[in-house]
Amino acid sequence: MFIVSLTYIVDLEKVDELLPLHADYLKNQYEKGNFIASGRKIPRTGGIILSKLDSIEKLEEVFSRLSFPCFETVKELMEVVTLVPHKAVLLYTFVCIP
Repeated sequence: MFIVSLTYIVDLEKVDELLPLHADYLKNQYEKGNFIASGRKIPRTGGIILSKLDSIEKLEEVFSRLSFPCFETVKELMEVVTLVPHKAVLLYTFVCIP
């Protein structure tokens, strides 16, 4: 499992302009079972993705197909943390903030 922290290096106006494309990419990754959660950081400086992929190589492959046009500049500020959970709840409950 991986925690991916992305930091924007473009202004939020540009990020907002590109979000529909990014939403399509995320939807595809959820459908494939690669991601289990994602969302904005607060304050809004980037985003976090939780991935249940089992290798960094698979994660890198998934991100190499990222359709977010500013990703080439964002990825330099991407931090990937490997998480080996020892305990977890079986049911995920998320509160969505519009």
